[in-house]
Amino acid sequence: METGWMIKRFRNVNLKSPILIEGLPGMGNVGKITVDFIIESLEATKIFEISSYSFPNCVFVNDQSLADLPKVEIYYKKVKGRDLVFVSGDMQPVDERGCYEFCDKLLDLFKKDIEVITLGGIGLTEMPKKPSLYCVGSDKKYLNEYKSEGLKTAEGVVGPVIGVTGLLVGLAKQRGLKGVILLVETLGIPNYLGIKEAREFLKLLNKKLNLNLDIKQLNKEVKIIEKEINDKISDFLAKEEKKSKGIRKESANYIG
Repeated sequence: METGWMIKRFRNVNLKSPILIEGLPGMGNVGKITVDFIIESLEATKIFEISSYSFPNCVFVNDQSLADLPKVEIYYKKVKGRDLVFVSGDMQPVDERGCYEFCDKLLDLFKKDIEVITLGGIGLTEMPKKPSLYCVGSDKKYLNEYKSEGLKTAEGVVGPVIGVTGLLVGLAKQRGLKGVILLVETLGIPNYLGIKEAREFLKLLNKKLNLNLDIKQLNKEVKIIEKEINDKISDFLAKEEKKSKGIRKESANYIG
């Protein structure tokens, strides 16, 4: 592991023009919730595991009280004759150089012909009643594919898209690959789980990629989670309102 990266291969898969869908932790964890739900629903197969010195200096305690190093896992599933690759994990690289290296290594794994979709959140100061979806593309033609699905373009709405969600598409574009950043409005407070917002991603990807997902299961979870966190959110927002009286109610700012 001289370069600070370790990539473990679990299975050899002959991929043909795959679509890579990234969902690492970030604002509202909307990407991670979405990708983890798809992986579980499709019973996707793990093909790679990535660990690195650029990941946080910690261990996660698993359900058997054992220490696990931070890692990113890559899964594969063929759906309707199309190869799909899913990127999920515990965290993102903690520094800028590590993020660039991670994205480059991820793209190197799949060489040419890959199509990249990344998922992230736009943080708002209050919970959106009906979250809007936005897109940022590597080229106009590919962007129009998502605009035709009813998504809004993100110019003037968000600032820089930080982390793997933004950089992976930027580096894909540099290599002449197709890529799109999908963003959904979510509540921008720490530890919030944007399950309702992730559902909007799932509806879109379900239709676009013919995944045949049963989203009803997630609908039940939305109701349970919303009940549990409503009081906590109200308390948090009340405190924040006192601190930031001069700030606009719905300033949209993608953080990560």
